[in-house]
Amino acid sequence: MANEPTSPSTTDGTAEQSRSRLTIPNASALRGIAAFAAGAPFTAFVAAVEVAIATAALGVPRSTAPVAVGLVAFAVYAADHVADAEGDMGSTPARARIALRYGDQLMTAAAVSYGAAVALAVVAGPSALALVLVPGAVWIGYASDWLPTVGDLAAPLAAVSVPRLKDVFLLNSAAVALAWAVAVVAAPLAFGVVAVDAVGTPTVALLFAYVALRSFVDVEVPNVRDVAADAARGVSTLPVAYGVGGTRRVLLGVDALAAGLLAVVAATGAAPRPVLVALAAGLAFSVAVTALADRLGGAALGVAPDCSYLVAGAVLLALGW
Repeated sequence: MANEPTSPSTTDGTAEQSRSRLTIPNASALRGIAAFAAGAPFTAFVAAVEVAIATAALGVPRSTAPVAVGLVAFAVYAADHVADAEGDMGSTPARARIALRYGDQLMTAAAVSYGAAVALAVVAGPSALALVLVPGAVWIGYASDWLPTVGDLAAPLAAVSVPRLKDVFLLNSAAVALAWAVAVVAAPLAFGVVAVDAVGTPTVALLFAYVALRSFVDVEVPNVRDVAADAARGVSTLPVAYGVGGTRRVLLGVDALAAGLLAVVAATGAAPRPVLVALAAGLAFSVAVTALADRLGGAALGVAPDCSYLVAGAVLLALGW
């Protein structure tokens, strides 16, 4: 019969080749979209959630701070992914290919995003503007070869190579953690035009320390995925220096310090109880991710650490904030 489907045993392969030509590009496109979404856009969303949680923890009025910090995070991470695209081919090839292919467009999007954040900050006031401008300056110092090569006066041909802060062991992760802590904790105050004294210095200090510790863990966990690429480029991280087992022990110790800070906050009543419950849930998720770091795939390691804030945000919403 003319309408009878061709059996698998008699097919000449034309149909399969046609399906292959149709599906492979689609699958490749989907992987590219997923890689892009798991990069700067995801980081921007997490940053906005973090600032919203900090707003609740500090008890200050809601403002455009989450949106502004999210825009800045997108700009900084999109630019960073473009700048390091070639070096990232070994660890995050899908994201690196997107950055290499659409580098100009991503840099344009980053500039527009940062400009929008600056516009929001101008409306909020001088403190907010200063806060928004700091991450850009920090990124330049962190990811760029901004220090000149230092020549030896006695031997002019000899030179001392000054590495990027991004390539300096522990200082790289510490710098990112501190920058995140400043942005997350200071943004609700700056955009809400609230003085530190009005909130309480101990509350601000405890929240700052907590965010800094948690951010350090979130930076180092994905380095387990990048250990081979980092070692090849001569970049020293905890996994490169101490292996996965040593890294796990160090990061669980850092999370233990964060848990201690939450206990202090609970004892002093420095933050609302729903916020404490939410942060504790996020911390528990982080501990689980750290414990399973060597069992998670590369893609999962890229997003799982930051998901702790999404867990905390979901718990906070469930508790009625």
